Amino acid sequence: MSDYTKVNLVDDVEDSAVRFGYAPNMQARFARTPLRLQTAGLSLFRLAPGFRVPFGHRHREQEEVYVVLSGSARCKLGDDEVVELRAWDALRVAPEVERGVEAGPDGVELLAFGAPSNENRDAEMVPDFWSR
Repeated sequence: MSDYTKVNLVDDVEDSAVRFGYAPNMQARFARTPLRLQTAGLSLFRLAPGFRVPFGHRHREQEEVYVVLSGSARCKLGDDEVVELRAWDALRVAPEVERGVEAGPDGVELLAFGAPSNENRDAEMVPDFWSR
C-alpha cells in the first residue's frame, strides 16, 4: 500500500488568518500537519488587493520558496530590497533574511514551501518590519 496524503488546500485546511484577526484581507492555510509532512512545510496565502501582511519574519534554519499562482506581489527583503513578483515567479529566501509580502492591485495567491520542517519553531516575527 502506498504512503500518501491528499488534501484540498482550500476545503480541507483551516484558514488561520481568521483566528489571528487578518480576515477578510488575508487567508493563511498551513498544510504541514494536514498533509502529514515530516521534512517540509507548505502554506497557501491569499491577500486582498493592496493588503500588506503587517509584520515580517525570518527563520534560523528554514529556507523558503514562494511561488505566485495568480496576481502579483512585492516582497520586501531585509531593510531595503523589494522584489516584484508576478504569476509563476518563484522566489527563494535564505533563512536569516527578513521578509514580508504585500499584494499587488489584483491581490495575490501564493504557495510557500519551507524546509527543513520544524513546526516553525525557528520562526522569528519582526513586528516593525515595514516601518524600517
